[in-house]
Amino acid sequence: MAEVSLKNVSKTFPGGIQAVRDFNLEVRSGEFVVLVGPSGCGKSTTLRIVAGLEEPTSGVIAIGGRVVNDVPPRDRDIAMVFQNYALYPHMTARENMEFGLKLRRVARREIETRIRDAAEILGLSGALDRRPKALSGGQWQRVAVGRAIVRKPAAFLFDEPLSNLDAKLRVQMRVEISRLHHQLGATMIYVTHDQIEAMTMGERIVVMKDGLVQQVADPMAIYRRPANLFVAGFIGAPAMNFFEGRIQGTAESMRFESDDGFSLPAPAERRSALAAYADRAVTAGIRPEDIGSAAAEANPGAPRIRVRVDVVEPMGAETYVHLRAGRVVFVMRVESGRACAVGSGCDAAVAADKAHYFDPQTGSRIE
Repeated sequence: MAEVSLKNVSKTFPGGIQAVRDFNLEVRSGEFVVLVGPSGCGKSTTLRIVAGLEEPTSGVIAIGGRVVNDVPPRDRDIAMVFQNYALYPHMTARENMEFGLKLRRVARREIETRIRDAAEILGLSGALDRRPKALSGGQWQRVAVGRAIVRKPAAFLFDEPLSNLDAKLRVQMRVEISRLHHQLGATMIYVTHDQIEAMTMGERIVVMKDGLVQQVADPMAIYRRPANLFVAGFIGAPAMNFFEGRIQGTAESMRFESDDGFSLPAPAERRSALAAYADRAVTAGIRPEDIGSAAAEANPGAPRIRVRVDVVEPMGAETYVHLRAGRVVFVMRVESGRACAVGSGCDAAVAADKAHYFDPQTGSRIE
């Protein structure tokens, strides 16, 4: 396996459309990195630049320490799995997987060994002689991955490979791809718009918006310390709740006063940073699980928000409750059976020490 490096990479399409802007990333050998963001953020364009399918406007791309800007895709020693699996319909699964090896004139015995090993890893041993029309959606995906595995590339590139699968199969296949990464110890760069895929699969996540990198960190670091309002709202399901207000008081009395009439004490470890925002507007972010949680409700000193229940969504082991307080609508996530009735009023306790604070002008996290 090999490291992948992108330095100051940008891509501008005709008409001045900047798809990627000053992208920098060092992917370590054997690492699983996920590029995530909304449609049009530049993640697939970045992957295609690594693959050689798009030419960067500027910047340097290196694979295994070798600069590959002028190297054609076939010579970059990478394997790519697309959203469209692009299997040859007239070939069996075996023939699809071995086709690239034949073009490279790999010895027949070596081809057979690689196909057998890949089929065992992917659970395809009994389906190798079937054509694509006789395979399930999950088997199509496995064959596409197997075609990449048998090449033994320096790096694997995945471009939203699960988006055509149903919800249950997506869960199954993301587990299988993660297991495959651990088995192969392979360098993998994976593109998705699904933040759940990013959180569950990536060793590091690159969050993108409008062609720019917003944050690079491991999944829990991004979840616990989002760099800005965009990352905070994009990562997490349900999304983080945001409240507008002002910082009031000083020292021990410092608090966040919401525009909608509730107050949160500022955590002791955040007061020095928030002091610079005294009597200034800030945005407070609170995760749904930090509102109405059993721990917060059991704390008699926890601040409470007077709310009206709009919608209750039972999810099985937990329940999403959509609440309204003044003009703001937000969500709390509680254990199953603890939700209030629709239309009723109640006091929702808040774990104030878990609140995040952001500068509403820049969107940056207040540290």
